[in-house]
Amino acid sequence: MADGTIVVGDAAPWPCPGSREFKTEILAGLTTFLAMSYILFVQPAVLSRDFQNRPTGLEPAAVFVATAVSAAVTTAMMGLYARLPIALAPGMGENFFFVTCGMGLTSLGFPNAWRTALGIVFWSGFAFVLLNVTGLRERVLRSLSPSMCAAISAGIGLFLTFIGLKNASILTCSAGTWVALNTHADGVAVLVFSIGLLTAVALQARARATALLGAILVATAVAWLCGRTRWTGWSSTMWSLSAAGQFDLRGALSPRAWPYLLVFLFMDLFDTVGTLVGVLHAAGWSDLRNRPSVRRALMTDAVGTVFGAFLGTSTVTSYIESAAGIHAGARTGLAALVTAIAFLLSLGFAPLVGLIANYPPITASALVIVGALMMANARQVEWSDLTEAVPALLVLGGIPLTFSIADGLALGLISWPLLKIATGRWRQVPGVSLVLAAVMAGYFAFVRSQL
Repeated sequence: MADGTIVVGDAAPWPCPGSREFKTEILAGLTTFLAMSYILFVQPAVLSRDFQNRPTGLEPAAVFVATAVSAAVTTAMMGLYARLPIALAPGMGENFFFVTCGMGLTSLGFPNAWRTALGIVFWSGFAFVLLNVTGLRERVLRSLSPSMCAAISAGIGLFLTFIGLKNASILTCSAGTWVALNTHADGVAVLVFSIGLLTAVALQARARATALLGAILVATAVAWLCGRTRWTGWSSTMWSLSAAGQFDLRGALSPRAWPYLLVFLFMDLFDTVGTLVGVLHAAGWSDLRNRPSVRRALMTDAVGTVFGAFLGTSTVTSYIESAAGIHAGARTGLAALVTAIAFLLSLGFAPLVGLIANYPPITASALVIVGALMMANARQVEWSDLTEAVPALLVLGGIPLTFSIADGLALGLISWPLLKIATGRWRQVPGVSLVLAAVMAGYFAFVRSQL
């Protein structure tokens, strides 16, 4: 084209190779990968053993490959089909619930509970596909007020900040206050985090697109010099997909498994909605209505869950760390495609990925910087209107404090229509908001409380 770009659907046009924008997309895609690469090593550790340190039946090598392949394929689909700079991988939170599900199914007498758990994830993904076909998930997006959208984005920013400070050994658990300053913090972890943070701020102040990536690389060098991460040499990954297709689809539909199926359904539904709203709001998409890319993104997320379950891993979902890439300049699906390629290459270069992913303080500074940038959305909340301010505050605070985007969003979905009705403004409440509030209240009361 005359302007040197390739127009792609309703999303931002892809830049031509060699242009400054093209290089920015490449670097942004790598930034997203580095920010979320920890899942490649966390996922096998979480899924291979339960909370009593007993083998679950899933082999770590198989989970590693399933994680990398599912992330690569679904992220590529997001970039090429939805054309958005959003990456996907097995979700944190969902993976721990997967283990909880397996332990619960074992106590209920299910043989090979991990197979049944994979079957439950598969059916939940299939249900997501049906919900997309009916347009229900898109109607959920449309029902969110501008203040709610802004609060979700800011809440995710606080969530990322909380995770970053925790990974940097600055925050710790406390019996009296639940969370507190770690007075016995690992000095090296704090040093790595601090240098990374200073680097990121210095580069960001100079409007450098490489600010986050540069901070991660500098932090990696410091961690390596301090002996906290090391190069283990090149090696080929064990190409094991022994869990592929091993799910128990019939057992997953047993009435005894329904509560777990509902939890997976709700967790991914609202995690995805919250992530898309928060991340795309940070990219400048304040209005997500009638956007084909959003519909495609929701379908990609749903198909990803089905595909991940087939390969042998827990729920695949959109990642909030995509915000790191967006703040590094990602605006098109090209960045997602770069992230997907990086996940695929990680199969052969596990030591290189592990150099960064195995030491959380390295990426902690990037998460805090992105959190600070996303918090700017809080100014868009109508704080003068309590029917908007209170639900927004519940979402903004609920997401990091419950350690769950889905649970934090649910608090807002329940309170928003109730406050509107209580103040006589029931005409402002769409029918879908009332249905969501009732469903979420019932979910908390009768499903989540029983697990």
